[in-house]
Amino acid sequence: MVRRIDTLSGTGIRRVAEKETPIPQLPENIKQFIKRTPWTFAKTYAKTWPHEYIVQEKVDKELFLQLANFIDTNGYVSHFYKMTQTYYDYNGRTYWHMGNIINRCEERDTYHRREKDGRLPTF
Repeated sequence: MVRRIDTLSGTGIRRVAEKETPIPQLPENIKQFIKRTPWTFAKTYAKTWPHEYIVQEKVDKELFLQLANFIDTNGYVSHFYKMTQTYYDYNGRTYWHMGNIINRCEERDTYHRREKDGRLPTF
């Protein structure tokens, strides 16, 4: 169940229904998985939505699922245009998954940050 409504940037605190609770931290095995797994830069979106990704079939499947489940359980709900998505911020990057793909981008490049800063790409 996703409970986080808002992250107080840089504080390690989240608001849940108007009360603040600590943001759950990634387990060490998932941190190591993120660190040692080669991420692929998404060339197609380089100019509009720069990000990297991993594909479940090309990495440790068990750790992939653990990370995806962690995002779902401990992340926060936001949007990408009209699509609702669950995100988790770690070490300056924002993670989300879609089926058999986990994506990540710099926190400053998320839709909600770019929308807030007036930096959405124009098409």
